[in-house]
Amino acid sequence: MSVFNILDARTKLFIILLFTILVFLIDKLPVVVCLLFCAIIMRFSAKIPFRAVKLLKNLTLLALFIIFMQTTFGPGDTYIMSINGKGYFKWEGFILALVIICRVASLFILMPVFSETTPPHNIAAGLFSLGLNYRIAFIITTAFNFIPLFKEEALLIMDAQKLRGMNTKGIRAYAGVLVPLMLGAMRKAQVSSVAMDCRAFGIYKTRTWIDKPVFKGIDFCYITGSILFSVFMVILNYL
Repeated sequence: MSVFNILDARTKLFIILLFTILVFLIDKLPVVVCLLFCAIIMRFSAKIPFRAVKLLKNLTLLALFIIFMQTTFGPGDTYIMSINGKGYFKWEGFILALVIICRVASLFILMPVFSETTPPHNIAAGLFSLGLNYRIAFIITTAFNFIPLFKEEALLIMDAQKLRGMNTKGIRAYAGVLVPLMLGAMRKAQVSSVAMDCRAFGIYKTRTWIDKPVFKGIDFCYITGSILFSVFMVILNYL
């Protein structure tokens, strides 16, 4: 168990939202790289498996596309190379592309810190304590619950297709997985809707909670530390 399992769901949500705002607010490459390393450190401190090779594999095509678009159509007058007196691939666009890639990688690395260290009922209770309607909070937590179910069901569909001799690699294979996965999702949503109607879910304006979220001293320390860190990074970005 890591310290993120002890923190209140509202504290982790505040840290993630503040980090997300910070990622898009900062535009200098060294500071964005520093944020990327901070996201990696937070991922390791949460004791969530981090597969760097898989991350690079998933982001390679996206990174190449961003670099091509920014170096070709992005801002800047300094060209990396020239052919027959005509410049190609802008240096300023390349720097901007690296900034965007670091932003995407930071969010990709950090998001599981919240979803995998917070039980769904704690997320619902935390959102409700922030003033959100418990029906909407239940919808959000149900979405978090369905993520591992969809992942497991997609693997089962791919295994079934392999047994039938179907190709499960490439972009075309995803269409064969997506259709049964969406049908299964609609069936699960219908079953959940019927079960909620049978239990008269949503008939009352408020509801009771077994475990009410309570801020502890460590929550205030992490919130204060995240605010100070954000202020320091913003100052460092505009120096």
